[in-house]
Amino acid sequence: MSDNNSISFDLLKLEPLLIVLSGPSGVGKDVTLQALKKRNIPLHFVVTATTREARPEETHGVDYFFYSKQEFQAMIDANELLEYAIVYDDYKGIPKEQVRKAMQSGLDVILRVDVQGAAKLRELNPDAVLIFLLPSSVEEWHERLNNRQTETEESMNIRLNKVKWELEYLPIFDYMVVNRHNCLEEAVETIVDIIHAEHHRTIPRKITL
Repeated sequence: MSDNNSISFDLLKLEPLLIVLSGPSGVGKDVTLQALKKRNIPLHFVVTATTREARPEETHGVDYFFYSKQEFQAMIDANELLEYAIVYDDYKGIPKEQVRKAMQSGLDVILRVDVQGAAKLRELNPDAVLIFLLPSSVEEWHERLNNRQTETEESMNIRLNKVKWELEYLPIFDYMVVNRHNCLEEAVETIVDIIHAEHHRTIPRKITL
């Protein structure tokens, strides 16, 4: 008679994930995260630190932590950032402590960074889940940027040159998600499916901070 007591199917270990959402400016990263928040799934949404000026609709500590360049440099010197980068003459970075605390509590962590930041996080944490968000077409991407009413012809040319460089980094990402016009929920559902699938890997990802 076989020894059934030596068999266990209790194999699913839900290790916290570090999920990185990235992609070119204007693809809808912020609105995608806002829609994810409405799903009420157990995720910690990281608030990024930046030195750029706040937009009228943005709130300090909610959308971003807005700091002076001197304050940001002090955080760099104190090694308080998981990663940081210079983006269009401003600094952006991920405060390390909030990520660590969330993962220690068992929560998946999702953060939004530019492609340069995603590449750095891949280097620091090979087991991070990297998702590249794309528009459905160049025309749609241009329309989204123009709708911001913050872009000059010069800044549009800068972004166009930058996106060509950003697309070269696509192979370091685990997944691509297309955010089609008026189909935001479709993109959000795809990201939720990715998270569920990642929690059912036979070899869980291991994150070190």
